[in-house]
Amino acid sequence: MKARLPEGFGKQGNMANMLKQAQKMQEEMQQKQSELEEKEYTVRAGGGVCTITITGAKEVRSIVLDPAIIDPDDPETLQDILVAGVNEAIGTVEKASAEEMQKITQASGLSLPEMF
Repeated sequence: MKARLPEGFGKQGNMANMLKQAQKMQEEMQQKQSELEEKEYTVRAGGGVCTITITGAKEVRSIVLDPAIIDPDDPETLQDILVAGVNEAIGTVEKASAEEMQKITQASGLSLPEMF
C-alpha cells in the first residue's frame, strides 16, 4: 500500500524553500517583537482622569491622576479606575502585538496551521 502525501511533500526543494520562509518569518517576528517591546502606549481611563503609559514589554512607565479623582473617603473608585486602566493598557499592547505578528505571517505566504 502506497501512502499519498499532500502535493509538494515529496519534493526536497519545496520543503527547503518552506523552511527558509519559516526561518525568515521567525527572524522578522523576533525583530518586530523587539521593536514592539520598546514602543510606549498611552491609555486614558475613568473618563480621562487617569493616564497610563505602558511599554510593549508590559512595563507600566507612569500613571498620572487628575487630583479631582483622589477622594480619601472613596478609595474604591480610584482603585477601580486604576485596575481598569492597567487592564486596558495591557489589552492595547497585546492587540497591537497580535496585529503586527499577523501582518508578518500573512506577508510570508506561509499558513502555519497548514504546516503542522
